[in-house]
Amino acid sequence: MPTTPRQSLPDRRRPHVRPAVLSDLDELVALEQRSFSSDRISRAQYRRHLHSDSARVLVAADGTSIIGGAVLFFRRGSSLARLYSLASAPEARGRGIGAALLTAAEHATGERGCRALRLEVRTDNAAAIRLYESHGFRRIGCRPGYYEDGAAAWRYEKGMRGE
Repeated sequence: MPTTPRQSLPDRRRPHVRPAVLSDLDELVALEQRSFSSDRISRAQYRRHLHSDSARVLVAADGTSIIGGAVLFFRRGSSLARLYSLASAPEARGRGIGAALLTAAEHATGERGCRALRLEVRTDNAAAIRLYESHGFRRIGCRPGYYEDGAAAWRYEKGMRGE
């Protein structure tokens, strides 16, 4: 029985997640522009976060391209970490990028010895809400008018180390 060559399928492996470096700055800003219509992190803010001991910027890479990013904040003297931003490139959504970044953010939170990770998410962002809830985050409140356009945010928290 003759065999036919397999057609090349898109790479569906989990992206490589790593800490961002200064040379990622242009791609991070471009990702921010493609991912969000408002409440964007500016170039200056990214640059500051990349150099800050109280922030951690993570990127998801597919080969040489950045297809996702996350920004975490840690406050001195606090046992809480905050996931400030999580973005995946629109053309790469549905490939597990958000889940990989979220897992890496949880790991970074645990490494810092934080007892919990908190975040805000638009109340109308069903995909992100599903992602956070599937990772064990629980809704702890609401912030009306949280976003620039007046949209409300749900507040979520996940305890680290079995808390």
